[in-house]
Amino acid sequence: MIGKLAGRLDYRATDHILIDVRGVGYIVYCSDRTMAALPVVGEAVALYTDMVVREDLMQLYGFPSLIEKEWHRLLCSVQGVGAKVSLAILGALGPDGVSRAIALGDWGAVKAAKGVGPKTAQRIVLDLKDKAPGVMAMGATVTDAIDGPEIDVVDVGEPLPVLTRPTAKVSSGSAAASAGALSALSNLGYGPSDAASAVAEAAANVPDSSEAELIKAALKLLAPKG
Repeated sequence: MIGKLAGRLDYRATDHILIDVRGVGYIVYCSDRTMAALPVVGEAVALYTDMVVREDLMQLYGFPSLIEKEWHRLLCSVQGVGAKVSLAILGALGPDGVSRAIALGDWGAVKAAKGVGPKTAQRIVLDLKDKAPGVMAMGATVTDAIDGPEIDVVDVGEPLPVLTRPTAKVSSGSAAASAGALSALSNLGYGPSDAASAVAEAAANVPDSSEAELIKAALKLLAPKG
């Protein structure tokens, strides 16, 4: 299983790229959001990948972060959702947006992605709502998630950035803040789903909040009404 590729961007089309890794070219399909953030042809690039192998198909899908890769894996586990639909959702919302939409039960946000109908959007939210806390928690420990046999890193013998264009900023800060706030609320005894929903709502209300600000806002949302 190829879990990550690092090399040079050799070619780019509308929905896929070719990464040259020591003379071997790998075709990798990406979301619109990831495609827009990639560097120009000839520059260094590295992506986490998920490989789909079927009797009539073998394709690689690329993601700038492990959190996005995990959401892709979970989205594809929902009945009626394939890689194309998953990439459309991630391209429209990004991993943080997917986390918020599912934690809040906002199937309308999921439906906004191209090719996603209302029934599919509702099924995604219903099936994955309990998974949102676990993915959100990855923000604080994303490097630990690399361990295990799934990740087979193919590189060119030198450290490379995940993406090199300035517009390719990955919101690791907000993800880490959400993960930290989620952990704090769990330690206070709140259930994972309730904590995730409160953190997601707080993050949506005040983007780029610090961990402390998210905790404070989430606690207000979790406080008994009346």
